[in-house]
Amino acid sequence: MTKSKRSILFPAALLAAALFPSCKPAPSASAPPPAPTVAPATPAPTVAPTVAPTAAPTTPAQATNAVSAPAEPAPVVSLDIKDPVATVNGEPIPKARLDEAFKAAVEASGVKANDLSAEQKLNGYRQILDELIMDKLVANAAAGETVSDEELNAEIAKLKKQFPSEEAFQAQLKEAGQTPEKLTTSLRTMLQQQRWMQNQVKDNAPVGEADAKKFYDSNTEEFKNPEQVKASHILFLVNKDDSAEVGKQKEAAAKKAVALAKKKGADFSKLAKELSEEPGAKESGGSLGFFSKDKMVPEFAEAAFSQKPGEIGGPVRTQFGWHVILVEEKKPAGTVPFEEVKDQIAAYLKNTKQREAVQGVLKSLKDSAKIESTLPPGK
Repeated sequence: MTKSKRSILFPAALLAAALFPSCKPAPSASAPPPAPTVAPATPAPTVAPTVAPTAAPTTPAQATNAVSAPAEPAPVVSLDIKDPVATVNGEPIPKARLDEAFKAAVEASGVKANDLSAEQKLNGYRQILDELIMDKLVANAAAGETVSDEELNAEIAKLKKQFPSEEAFQAQLKEAGQTPEKLTTSLRTMLQQQRWMQNQVKDNAPVGEADAKKFYDSNTEEFKNPEQVKASHILFLVNKDDSAEVGKQKEAAAKKAVALAKKKGADFSKLAKELSEEPGAKESGGSLGFFSKDKMVPEFAEAAFSQKPGEIGGPVRTQFGWHVILVEEKKPAGTVPFEEVKDQIAAYLKNTKQREAVQGVLKSLKDSAKIESTLPPGK
């Protein structure tokens, strides 16, 4: 996961996505598991941890970005832009705020500002200004919502779990030019806006089983699965720069783990929690859930799909290290029955309706506001 540099500027623009996921329901009753298709990494003091936390903040994009806010706003391009760039119901949006947001967006995208034409830069400014305007509208509307200190502390605790230690968290705050006070203020605003928006769209999207069945019958291709395997593994990490001797030591450790796992009465999940060097193994017990062959690196996939249920195999070498694999169950290719996915479909349809309701609330806020922009009009 890469380091996000964008500051907490647009909770309103992100709110719909944060509250209501936009993806279609998974074609299987079991959600796709974390798979070793991306090299595991040890936690580092970056804004976002290298491995997704087991308890992410309510809105990870916003909460993480709250930590990574740039210390000082800095203009990126030389355009004839007036200050303030806009007023919203008489409240100004300073040019410095827009410059800061544009700079953060450009850095996060990996694009060089100097490679953009003047019109491209101006279009970027317009898009970001729209988000800033909506942020101000939602923030003002939600200002009356109450967030308790207990709720706020719980949200901060979730955020801290994304870092390997309190020291790493504090170091990142300092590097980002943030303070605990600024972070607290940003998170309180985020929680206020969430609560306010949820109240606006509450119970606005009833979905029945008939709706779910209609969607299922109209999208049968979405529910076809290839052959799948349910497996767990114990990983002994071998990093790219490790010596051959380290690789041999990890292989020997993996062979010992195979022997331990094959002992009568052995608990594979317990062994994984004790031995696996995969980040998150202590919580997952090495479980990967169900996955298709294309979701894993080739060496791991070939080994897992060649094993029989209940069989322990390995050690298998991949680019990540040495794996000990337990295959628990296999599913043949086929279409997932409606009964297995009806709850997921209903949730998806409800989320879709709620997203539409959120967009309607945002549009209503904007339509009823007095907004004046000083940016040059677009072509």
